[in-house]
Amino acid sequence: MVNHVVIPVLISFLLSLIMGPIVIPFLRKLKMGQTEREEGVQSHLKKAGTPTMGGVMILASVVITSLFYVKDYPKIIPVLFLTAGFGLIGFLDDYLKVVMKRSDGLFPMQKMALQIVVTAVFTFYVVKVAKVPLTMLIPFSGGAYLDLGFFAIPVLFIAVLGTVNGTNFTDGLDGLASSVTVLVATFFTVVAVGTKSGIEPITCAVVGALMGFLLFNVYPASVFMGDTGSLALGGFVAGTAYLMQMPLFIIIVGLIYVIEVLSVMIQVTYFKKTGGKRFFKMAPIHHHFELCGWSETRVVAVFSIVTAVLCLIALMGV
Repeated sequence: MVNHVVIPVLISFLLSLIMGPIVIPFLRKLKMGQTEREEGVQSHLKKAGTPTMGGVMILASVVITSLFYVKDYPKIIPVLFLTAGFGLIGFLDDYLKVVMKRSDGLFPMQKMALQIVVTAVFTFYVVKVAKVPLTMLIPFSGGAYLDLGFFAIPVLFIAVLGTVNGTNFTDGLDGLASSVTVLVATFFTVVAVGTKSGIEPITCAVVGALMGFLLFNVYPASVFMGDTGSLALGGFVAGTAYLMQMPLFIIIVGLIYVIEVLSVMIQVTYFKKTGGKRFFKMAPIHHHFELCGWSETRVVAVFSIVTAVLCLIALMGV
């Protein structure tokens, strides 16, 4: 138990902790700084210049730790692939933005095409190699599974891409995506250990990596994770959920991700339909709360507490 639960957390935590003082000055030297929109939350303007792409610390810690266990825990492979695959897409996007000074990074179609390719490879491996059923455990059903038949694969693509982009939208305040996701990763760790699913080393590695990263990412953040980190974490959440046949639980434990995505969709749709009016003061929704007078730390605390409660509720529904 200690070998595949506690030790991966400690290894990943220490790696993340050690990398901080090395990676952050390096990113600062390369001028990989965050840019803030003038029309955004005014208190965020002081963050301009804070190093981004700190997600490499999370990604490297998770990958290195997982490699120690991959031989004995082959089910780690698809989760690790989805985590690293999306992390590399995020890294490329960040690199184009902050190093090559291409303001938009990857073009939307390029980003979507890469995400679809990574998801397709993951799907093939899960179905044909790992032979994990795409049936989904229904929360609070006492062990009943939902079989979507032919529609299972299209739903998988929607779930993975939605989760990844939801995690990306959540990364907008100091420590927000890290705090929410460390709780989600802890939930999956508890379930993975309880069900002996065989993927607990990587869920533990993510918990450890995020705990280490949070020491540098809490308000006031000395580094941001960037798309490198947020896309990787989205890939981890989606991959873990599917390997455990629990994608429906993302709606519960990842409700913050869902709300963040919906807030952006509602804002864009309302803006277009009303000729420029806004439904929220600003989207994603965490900025709406800031403009309503909430401090950044309060938003992070509330979103984290909501996630913690939802994780406890989800545990009851397993």
